[in-house]
Amino acid sequence: MKPTMLFTIILLTSIVLMTVFDINLSPTTPIVLSAENAPNALFVCPAASNTWDMLARGLGQFTRPLIIGFFFAVILLCFSWAWAMYQNLLKDKFVRDAFKTPWGLTKMLFWGVVIVMLLVKTPNYFRTVHVNGTNTNWVMCESNTPGVRAVPADAVHR
Repeated sequence: MKPTMLFTIILLTSIVLMTVFDINLSPTTPIVLSAENAPNALFVCPAASNTWDMLARGLGQFTRPLIIGFFFAVILLCFSWAWAMYQNLLKDKFVRDAFKTPWGLTKMLFWGVVIVMLLVKTPNYFRTVHVNGTNTNWVMCESNTPGVRAVPADAVHR
């Protein structure tokens, strides 16, 4: 294995492990709340608006047509598989070539759905919250994240 490939694998592995186990190279001091406020507070950070979030919001407007198109493609795919099986039953032997088109359509549909889901469901999609009294988007975060704010839990809603 080439050294650059080995370095890339080690670097990607360390990034994944640091992300999973929340290891920071420069840790920050967490916000400490008083004992009576701690159970009633949540920590939020301003949501960074980037191109992925804007693209996700744009595609979010077309969720219903995308779902309708997905189910239409699944029904066509089912008919394609059924037709290939029917052709094999008529010939009373297995012909592999009859299944090339349905299998290709299945792979295209699968990867199409994966790509659309990755574009629509950005990481901030699952963490985004709204805080009463503000008109900006916030994300849930930990007490030691830079830019964190402690807000009352009843002011935060999905």
